[in-house]
Amino acid sequence: MTPPTSGTTGRALVVGAGIAGMATAIRLRQAGWQSTIVERSPNRRTGGYFIGLYPGGRNAAKSMGVYEHIHTRTPVPPRTWEVDSHENRTRGFGLIEHRDRPDAVLRGDIEEALWTCLDGVPVRFGVSPARIDERTDGVDVQLRDIATDSLSEERFDLVVGADGLRSTVRTLVFGEHKRFMKPLNAIICAFQLQEQVPHVAPRDNLILAEPGRSLWVFAFKDRAPTALLAYRTKDEDGQFTRPPREVLRDRFADVAHAEPIRHALEQLDQAPDLLFDSVHQVRMESWHTRRVVLMGDAAWCISLYSGQGASAGLLGADTLGRMIEKHPGDLAQALAAWERELRPFVRKQQFAARVKGHIFVPGNRLIGLMRRRLVRWGGKKLASMHTGAAAVPASRAEG
Repeated sequence: MTPPTSGTTGRALVVGAGIAGMATAIRLRQAGWQSTIVERSPNRRTGGYFIGLYPGGRNAAKSMGVYEHIHTRTPVPPRTWEVDSHENRTRGFGLIEHRDRPDAVLRGDIEEALWTCLDGVPVRFGVSPARIDERTDGVDVQLRDIATDSLSEERFDLVVGADGLRSTVRTLVFGEHKRFMKPLNAIICAFQLQEQVPHVAPRDNLILAEPGRSLWVFAFKDRAPTALLAYRTKDEDGQFTRPPREVLRDRFADVAHAEPIRHALEQLDQAPDLLFDSVHQVRMESWHTRRVVLMGDAAWCISLYSGQGASAGLLGADTLGRMIEKHPGDLAQALAAWERELRPFVRKQQFAARVKGHIFVPGNRLIGLMRRRLVRWGGKKLASMHTGAAAVPASRAEG
């Protein structure tokens, strides 16, 4: 192994080719570092589910020169309907009607833009770290080629674990998942619809939120919507003993007569890909050592309820680059400053996500009633701002 060159720049290994990983590699390159990305999957993901890109992430993407490459799909005007299992409908408000006006995108839209901007950063697919040994003058990493099960060893100045909720880097350096992953007692399933829910305009969003379960339909201006089915459970492990489609059909069986649920379940059977997973947050006292840093879901996993996961990944990457530039030649100081700056934002968003969880999936009947009143109030305000936006066929309107 050749020792890395000392000085204000260095050589980084970024583990994970998702949003946080690619953004970090781009920003480190802009700070003068050489980065290599390794990704466990054999190839790059495309498509994916709905994401709201909020101002923090949007500004970070602009700072890195990435935003101009992101294909945004926000419907104009944004409009959301709340419907119950009896198909009564009223005006509501969804994620893209948030006061911050996030962009509506697919996860793959951001990843495609980042991929375009990598500009020569090498990416090795089908590779994962098997051992990480941190030393005073560098980090020795044993890398496993998953296809051949062969091992190789390289030295880096910095290792970035951007490999998601169940991070390999976090396990190797910080400890077992159970120490850091805090369950929110819910399951989500995100997938692409082939066509919009019947009797809903192509660019309208729809929410059906019953106590303990919900359906969210996220519309785009130029393609079919994506759907999110969610439900609460205290037995998360038990949800993975059967095929996801079978589990979901059982969970929504008694409301399957409602047209939106029936449509979603039919489309679920046709979906080529789906994300079926439990909902967690990651809570850690520190996200870094002297030469290893966690990024994105591996570090904090604000959770899907926050809507800020992609934005936080972009913001974290941009902040890391700025701190390395601000503290040239002192990586430990740069990482400490990076964490100090990000902690308040992450703490705020994690708390908000635990509250928003009851907006996504009401925990009980009382919370469901309170949620419905809040949604009606917000929906009326939005409708008053857009003349004619609240028009809805009388047979579908809630009296």
